[in-house]
Amino acid sequence: MADSTNTAVKEVKVKPEKAPKTPKAPKQKQPKGLRIAYEKRKALYAYGFLAIWIIGTIYFFLRPLAVSLWYSLNETQVNLGYMGTKFVGINNYIRAFREDTEYTEALLAVLRDTLWQTPLIIVFSIFIAVILNQKFKGRTFARAVFFLPVIIATGPVISIINGDMDTSGYSGGAEQFSTMFETDMTGALMNFLGVYNISDKVTDMLSTITSNVFNLVWDSGIQIIIFLSALQNIPYSAKEAASIEGATAWEFFWKITIPYISPMIVTNLIYTIVDSFIDPANGVMTLVLQKASGWEHGYSAAMAWSYFIIVIAALAIVLPILNKFVYYEV
Repeated sequence: MADSTNTAVKEVKVKPEKAPKTPKAPKQKQPKGLRIAYEKRKALYAYGFLAIWIIGTIYFFLRPLAVSLWYSLNETQVNLGYMGTKFVGINNYIRAFREDTEYTEALLAVLRDTLWQTPLIIVFSIFIAVILNQKFKGRTFARAVFFLPVIIATGPVISIINGDMDTSGYSGGAEQFSTMFETDMTGALMNFLGVYNISDKVTDMLSTITSNVFNLVWDSGIQIIIFLSALQNIPYSAKEAASIEGATAWEFFWKITIPYISPMIVTNLIYTIVDSFIDPANGVMTLVLQKASGWEHGYSAAMAWSYFIIVIAALAIVLPILNKFVYYEV
């Protein structure tokens, strides 16, 4: 009976139903312009923008620099359609340092003036920046006043101040302008007060002091702005810690302010030295431009290159010494 039951009952195996196949999405054709990966495209954009700068640097800076170096080793002559050169080696450099006493005197004068003017500009800039960093009424106007020389240092305004009216498009003369644009404002004021001819020494001393003060303020605009930005970046935690420790204003200046702005001191020192050396009003630059205007391009280039080497040497001497005293926050 049991066997008949087992044979009667048969196991029915149900086959599992297969899941319907999902249709595959059709392949989208990628446009030809987007076959490059996004990161590579960004890199290509960057190289494209940099290429403009690189081409401009090579064509407008490096190429003239190489030409001027070649001219410094040659005796040049302007011919119709080209510059004729005759190789003379280092004779132009020998002439500049051994024969041309005017060049050596101007070079020594520039070095001497830079040596005493640079520390004075740095100290004055720090002093004014600390004052302008304080909260007082008219602070924005005071900042604008000290930065004003930077804005008007180029163009016709500086020509008016220097009395060079011919280059500013006015043929009248400086005497027809206000006395605030005259070059010798100190002499005019002393003459007005009746004390101009009392003593030549007193007159020269007052004229020197006032002109030096004017030049000091005139040449400190950029440095003041850089020091001001450095002072504003001093962390509040350092100020709070100094106040908790009971530090005086004098101690805070030397132990907190100076270390934090020391990198900017180096930056301003480099800027001041370079700005002093390339000032068109100094004796060396005047001689270089005069020789170039007199068609002595080879000798002018030799003077400029020797001057450039002296500037690099001065920076190479100053920077390693100053870097030992610079505090870099990690």
